[in-house]
Amino acid sequence: MNLKEQIAIEIVKTLHSQNHEAYFAGGCVRDKLLGVEPKDFDIATSAGPDEVQKIFPKTVPVGVQFGVVMVVEQETAFEVATFRTEGNYKDGRHPGTVKFSTLEEDAKRRDFTVNGLYFDIKSQKVIDLVGGQSDLQAKIIRTIGDADTRFGEDHLRMMRAVRFACQLEFQIEPKTFDSVKKLSDLIVKVSPERIRDELSKTLTSAEPTRGIRLLDESGLLIHFLPEIEKMKGVEQPCEYHPEGDVFVHTLMLLDGLKKPPIELAMGCLLHDVAKPDTFVRAPDRIRFHGHDRLGAEMAEKICKRLAFSNAQTKLICELVAEHLRFKDAFQMRVSTLKRFLSMDRFDLHLELHRLDCMASHKKLEAYEFCREKWEEFKTLPPPPLKLVTGKDLIALGLKPGPKFSEIIRSVEDSILEGAIKTREEALEFVKTQLSKG
Repeated sequence: MNLKEQIAIEIVKTLHSQNHEAYFAGGCVRDKLLGVEPKDFDIATSAGPDEVQKIFPKTVPVGVQFGVVMVVEQETAFEVATFRTEGNYKDGRHPGTVKFSTLEEDAKRRDFTVNGLYFDIKSQKVIDLVGGQSDLQAKIIRTIGDADTRFGEDHLRMMRAVRFACQLEFQIEPKTFDSVKKLSDLIVKVSPERIRDELSKTLTSAEPTRGIRLLDESGLLIHFLPEIEKMKGVEQPCEYHPEGDVFVHTLMLLDGLKKPPIELAMGCLLHDVAKPDTFVRAPDRIRFHGHDRLGAEMAEKICKRLAFSNAQTKLICELVAEHLRFKDAFQMRVSTLKRFLSMDRFDLHLELHRLDCMASHKKLEAYEFCREKWEEFKTLPPPPLKLVTGKDLIALGLKPGPKFSEIIRSVEDSILEGAIKTREEALEFVKTQLSKG
C-alpha cells in the first residue's frame, strides 16, 4: 500500500467518524481488481459538499454545484464526491441539474459498468450494483443502462469508450459500439480540449493502432481528424512501401509504439498527412513532392484545432517536417549532420524514422548511422559556435543585412567541421570571406 492509498483510507475513515457513508469509487476500484496501481483514489460519500468542507481543514471547491470537492492532505488532492443523480444535459457534457441521493442512484449515473464499482474499506468488499465485475472478467466495455441515453447525456463518453478499450485492452460491447456509431456526429459539440485529451490517452495507450481503427469505424474520427480519412486508398510506390496505402502504412507505424510521449504519437499519426494532397503519378513512379513541408503546415493547423500547447505543436511539426532527412544523412556535410543531430528531442526523431522504416521497406541503415553518430556527438563537448558576433562584422566594415547571417552561418559550419577552433581563426576566416566579396 503506497502513501496515497493510506491517505485516501484516512479520508474515508474520517467521513465514517462523522457518520457518513464513504467508499472508494470508479477507476481506482477497477484498477485494483485488475492488479494495476491506481493513479488516483476517488471517494464517493453521503456527505454533502458543505459538510465535506467543514470536516476537512483544506479543501478546494472545484465543482460544488456537482457535489465535488477536492480534499487536500499532505499536499495531495483527492476528489470527494457526494452521491448524486444527474439530469437535463443541455450541452452534451455537463448536467443541468444535480440532486444529491443514494449510493444506488450514484452508481446508475456513471458511464461504464467497469467504472461503476465501489470498495468498502470496512468490509473489504467490492460493492457492485451494475455488473461491473463480470464485465471486468469478460474484458468488456459496456454502458450502465441504455447506451443511447448515456452517450446522449455526455457525448465525450463515446471517445472514452474507445480510450478505455485501448487502455485496458478490452472489447466494446456490440450494442454500446452500435450506439457510438449512431450518435458519432454529436462529438462536434464537445470542446477541442476534451477531444484532445481522450485522443492523447488513446494514442499513448497499449493499443494506439486499434484506437484509430475504432475511432474510424465508429464514425468519430472524421469529425475531428478528417485528414486521416483522406489517407485511405492513396497508393504508394511498392518498392518503398510494399505494405499498402498511406492509411495502412500509418497504422502499421503506430503499431510499433510502446506507450510513447504524445508528441511522438502525433508525429507518427501525421508524418504522411500531406501525401494525399501531394500525390503525383510521375513517369518513373508515384511521388509526393514536398509532403514533409506541407505536412508540417497541416500538422500545425491540426494541433491548433485540437488545442495542443505551443511547445507540443512545435515539436510535433518538427517531427513531421524533418522525417525525410534521414535518407540524406550519408551525404551531409559534417556541419549539416551535426546541426541535424542537435535538433531538440532528436531521440524522438530517431524513433519516428525507425518506425517509419519498419512499417515499410524495413531498411535501417540510415537509422543506425544517425544513432551511432548521435551517441558519439553527445559525448563531445559542445563547440564554441559564438566566436564571431554581429558587432565583430560591423567593426570589420560590414553593414547589417542578409550577408550577416550568411557569414556567421559559414563560421559556425567551419567550427562544427573542426576547421576553426579559436576566435582569432574565426576573425581571419571572416576577413578572407570579405576579401572575396
